Parts: sequence; structure tokens; C-alpha cells
Amino acid sequence: MNLTVREMQLNDIKKIVDYFVFADTKFLLGMGADKSKLPNREDWINKLEIEYRKPYKAKEFYYIIWLLDNKAVGHSNINNIEYGKLATMHLHLWKTNTRKKGLGLNFLRKTIPYYFKNFKLQKLICEPYSKNIAPNKIMLKYGFEFVRTYETKPGFINFYQEVNRYELNKGIKNVN
Repeated sequence: MNLTVREMQLNDIKKIVDYFVFADTKFLLGMGADKSKLPNREDWINKLEIEYRKPYKAKEFYYIIWLLDNKAVGHSNINNIEYGKLATMHLHLWKTNTRKKGLGLNFLRKTIPYYFKNFKLQKLICEPYSKNIAPNKIMLKYGFEFVRTYETKPGFINFYQEVNRYELNKGIKNVN
């Protein structure tokens, strides 16, 4: 089993968007997302194609593709990017058969250095839905510090929910 990561390429964009657009409502609710809030598929694809072409300092979103035996199986991305300061991270394994096997943690070990290096970050934040067990466990296993639990609407596809805030500062283990 060979795990690798790479920056998103243009041909990955439809896979990322389709992961959300074609997901069932129950699955999306489990991660804290609301299907009715998803953008139109073509608009979302166009938005990510524009983002892809921006330099790091101008990006609103940045994606790392996760590959298992050279096949794309998921992604991590950051948004709320303040270049040289901080960003908010998200993580997604696209297929059920790749979940609950420890892959997310191993992919993150390869992914997080991209965020700190390419965006000169001092801090990385992750705020998973408190009821979504997997990412909450991964944050602690990786070495993120649990900061607090609070209610918010974390993103444009989310409903108002309780999230757990985790932070990872530059210089902590696993961060170059």
C-alpha cells in the first residue's frame, strides 16, 4: 500500500466537487454539511479552476490530493488563508472502503508540511463537526492542541453546529 500526496491538478477538480455534489444527504450531515447549501456544480468547478491558477499569496483555497497506489482517494484543503499567518484545514477520504484504516493520519503527515511551507504558516487550524468522530481523533493523534468546543457555521456548505477547535503551531512535531 503506497500513500502519496500531491498538489491538486486541473483534472482533480471534478473529483473534488463530485465528492460533495453526489454524496447522499445523510453522509453530508455526518460531516456537518448541508446538501442544500452546496454551490451549483459548474459554478463550483469554475471557482476551483480560477483558484488553481492563482499564486500562493492570492489563493482562497488550496488542495492536496491523496493517492493510494497512485489512485486519487481523497483530499485535504485549506481556506481562510492569511498568508504568513494561519489557515483552516479540512480532510476528506472519498470512498467508504478507505475510511477507518488509519489512512487519514498518514496522509496528513505528508500533507501538512505543504501548508506550512507554501503558505509560510505559523498556525494551522482545524474545526471538525464535534459529532464527526474520525477527524477529531486524527487531530489529537497528529499532535494538534485541543483549544475549545463552540457553536458556529464553519463554512458556506455547513449548517450551524458545535465544532471542536484544534490548532497546530509551527515548530511542533511533524511540522517543518
